Amino acid sequence: MRAFKGLLVVFFTLFLCLPAWGKVYIDIDSPAFQQFPTAIPDFRNMGTSEDREGLSRWFSEHLSSALDITGYFRMIEKGAFLEDPNSAGITAEETKFSDWSVVGADFLIKGGFNYDGKKLSVEFRLFDVVEGKLITGKKYWGKIEEKKAMMLRFVGEILHALTGERGVFDTKIAFVGKRGNESEIYTVNFDGTDLQKITNFKSLSLLPHWSPDANRISLTSYLRNNPDYYIVDLRNGKVKRTSEYVGLNLSGPWSAHGEKALLVLSKEGNEEIYTITIENGKLERLTNDPSIDVSPSWSPDDKSIAFVSNRSGSPQVFIMDAEGKNARRLTFEGSYNTSPAWSPKGKKIVYEGSSNGSFQLFTIDEDGNNAMQITFERGGAEDPCWSPDGRYLAFSSKIGQERRICIVNSNGLNLRVLDEIEGIQSLESPSWSPHLNLY
Repeated sequence: MRAFKGLLVVFFTLFLCLPAWGKVYIDIDSPAFQQFPTAIPDFRNMGTSEDREGLSRWFSEHLSSALDITGYFRMIEKGAFLEDPNSAGITAEETKFSDWSVVGADFLIKGGFNYDGKKLSVEFRLFDVVEGKLITGKKYWGKIEEKKAMMLRFVGEILHALTGERGVFDTKIAFVGKRGNESEIYTVNFDGTDLQKITNFKSLSLLPHWSPDANRISLTSYLRNNPDYYIVDLRNGKVKRTSEYVGLNLSGPWSAHGEKALLVLSKEGNEEIYTITIENGKLERLTNDPSIDVSPSWSPDDKSIAFVSNRSGSPQVFIMDAEGKNARRLTFEGSYNTSPAWSPKGKKIVYEGSSNGSFQLFTIDEDGNNAMQITFERGGAEDPCWSPDGRYLAFSSKIGQERRICIVNSNGLNLRVLDEIEGIQSLESPSWSPHLNLY
């Protein structure tokens, strides 16, 4: 087992940054949202040394790939570019914006670098093609090994300038990876890189949940032949069994401040929802109903809990106060609704519901209005979770013979499947980390 380590700090300074711009805070979650047509020419070598590392093309291609992953941008092919790369500079004064407007670009990203074999400096600039002016720019210094961190840091600047959020490239997704009769917990970056194995129990491990400081992951495992509740400290790899009652000890989300977590126990013969105090294992029972109560999810302010109960006859999503009182039914459409997850923005809840023989994802307002199906996957969609900015959803879906982790924008658009990971047969139960400040 190994916990992820912090990346090297990339030293940087503000190079250019304009005041608040008219197109900031575009509603990228709107069903009518149109991707931003964006052009990125190869970066200019501004030093005297030959580009032996291929940085000119590396920066343009990796920027394009990163922005494409977000689902917000439509990258214009380089073959359509009109501007002469040999004569054009990277400033607004050196840019012929009419050449970029003709090829359909709304935004243009230019850059230059200087690498002397020891130190790397890179300038990035984002332009509004229509208005012919700079939106934002940055300059970074560091080692060549930090070029990805520099690139992703500027991706965050682009997203912040255009959408008001810095994106989620500094996050990870934990998931269950199955091999034969065993399953372990893994983590992977938002862009599918840096796979890490968190547990090595050689047993069935399920239901990972991140602590709000991202230093720990809770889970349920059959390590000792009972589904017990464990917490793994990612800083040192230590494992603590925190709840070991006979029967189910099902891991649930942590509270916003990390002092408590939700837990489902069947120690008294029926599945009920509890909170557990992380420090001392103290339990507080929240539900007390002859029905089955499972799948709890806290609201962002910890004042309410969404959960699943069959107390109305079929599994449906309910909401109750954090103390377990005033339960009310939230979902009324569909005969089987489960796995609710509360948006970090606090207004919507995603859940999986039975639809035409498979489970698909739906969202609903916390007041019960505006229920909407957002996935229509052939292999179904299960185990939903939100990104920390509330703009993406991760879920598991059957693709071919195995399950894979999929990511979509919160409006159901721009589906992306995490690449198949060698040796892992099935990927399930994603859990999205908080921001980790990786870059």
